Amino acid sequence: MSQPWAALLDLDGTLIDSGPGIIASHQAALRALGHEPDPSLDLTFVIGPPLEDVAHLLLGPYGETRFDEYRAAYLDHQEHVALLRSTPYPGIPEALDALAADGATLYLATSKREVFARRILAHLGLDGRFRGIHGAQPGGVRARKPELLAHVLAEHGIDAGRAVMAGDRRYDITGAHANALRAVGVLWGYGTREELEEAGADRLAEAPGALAAAMRAALRG
Repeated sequence: MSQPWAALLDLDGTLIDSGPGIIASHQAALRALGHEPDPSLDLTFVIGPPLEDVAHLLLGPYGETRFDEYRAAYLDHQEHVALLRSTPYPGIPEALDALAADGATLYLATSKREVFARRILAHLGLDGRFRGIHGAQPGGVRARKPELLAHVLAEHGIDAGRAVMAGDRRYDITGAHANALRAVGVLWGYGTREELEEAGADRLAEAPGALAAAMRAALRG
């Protein structure tokens, strides 16, 4: 078996296809504040960034300042309607097993609320594959990837030189590099190849079946 190392993994757009549920929750939050979402607006940009950032972007055109009410409505819809509708991308369980077989210890690092991430992974039967599951806390604590990844490294005593982060958006790449981690961009999620390359991804993975090899190549430098 290979020398042990750590694989840090994003959730939305990397392990699971949660886009439709996330978009529906933002639309529900807008309606809760009395606004009808623009049906022509492409909302895929809401998948990946912290909730606070997305909410301000969506509320701005309405001149809205009721962020706390928006957040509460979004989280309520996530918890009671959208949460367990997410599905793993084809090949993800096998990709996680391949990482473990290569000597990687798995950690989840998501900007989604940690309590929601735990419920999703348990529902899908994937939670047992992870040594640690980490995400945002109430009030936006650890919602941003640099802060979140710093917490994961410190919490588990992980050597950044023996760890790689994988995700589908630029936030995953820049958050990893802010913590001296190598980063792999995955191309089956919501970020584009151009976005990930511009963010400085050390490697790209075309499909889940290529994830373990891409992360191992990034680790080697």
